[in-house]
Amino acid sequence: MNPQDFPLTDLASAQAMFAALQAQAASKGVALRSPPPAPTSCCGRGCNGCVWEGYYEAVVYWRDEALLILAD
Repeated sequence: MNPQDFPLTDLASAQAMFAALQAQAASKGVALRSPPPAPTSCCGRGCNGCVWEGYYEAVVYWRDEALLILAD
């Protein structure tokens, strides 16, 4: 599966995408910045503006940046 095709709807899919892109980067000898850390402060009540929403926005940004770096 291509990294841009990962669904990014849960932590496991985000971590799988990180691993796939980091492996591509390593095979090309390219360094990527560290992926965003998973939140640890979620209360589990489904708040508007949940920390997970921000996390997935950061994940998409990291993925897009990594794909641009790998495309060069």
